[in-house]
This record gives sequence, C-alpha cells and structure tokens, in this order.
Amino acid sequence: MKIIELSTIPEMLAQIDMMRHLYPTFTLEKYESYLEEMIPHNYKQVAVFEGEICVGISGFWTGTKLWSGKYIEIDNFIVHPEHRSKGYAKAMTDYIDIKAKEINCTMIVLDAFNGNYIAHRFYYNQGFEPRGFHFLKILNEAGLS
Repeated sequence: MKIIELSTIPEMLAQIDMMRHLYPTFTLEKYESYLEEMIPHNYKQVAVFEGEICVGISGFWTGTKLWSGKYIEIDNFIVHPEHRSKGYAKAMTDYIDIKAKEINCTMIVLDAFNGNYIAHRFYYNQGFEPRGFHFLKILNEAGLS
C-alpha cells in the first residue's frame, strides 16, 4: 500500500475512474472545471495505491471558521468496492488525522448522507461523532453530480 497526496489537476484527473464510483456520469471536462475552482481554495486529495492501481481516494480542504479556528474537511471519501475492508479507508483517515495535527487544526469535519449507515459506523470507529445538522437548499437539481 502506498499513500500519495495529490495537489495538481493532472494528478487528480488521472484518478477520475475512482471518482466515477461515486459520480458515474462525471465527465473529464466537468471534473477538470471543478478542480480549477477548488484547488486555489486549499483542495487536495489523498489516494491509496496498490502498485499502480488507485484503490481509494478522498478530497480534503483546509479552512478557518470563527467558531472552530483552522480545520480540515474530508470530501468525497471513496474506496473501490472490490477493495473494501482491507484497511484503505483507515489509512486515508489516519493520513488526514496526521496532516491536521501537523498544520495545527482544531478538528476534522465531514458530511455523510443520512442513510449511509456503513459509513456512519466507520466514522464512529475513527472517533468522529455527529454534532448537528447539515442543511441544504437545492437551487439547481440538474447541476448536481
């Protein structure tokens, strides 16, 4: 297992097949346009490889809020379905945990959909706990991935 932090558009675009496990209709053009907007706002990815094959990927952002100070937010956490339960997800959360401590974050945050009970159990086991609600007001359903 090899863990690599991705910080450039070409590195991230090379892993679009992993993103398509979560967003099956994602086009390369759409992915690239989003990355062009996201990377200047502290977006990076951590990827897990077995040899040359990417088996897990997660985006993460750093930011600062008045109530929390500096934090890391995990975004789009994906492990290839054929490679689950092999420790790859834990390796990614461990990587982000170390990174957060290195850059003096007060916390790590993430969103998980209400019905995603497998993810909930995993995040609880990694020390995460729900602290509130994440409210949405969808303005353009067609624009969602």
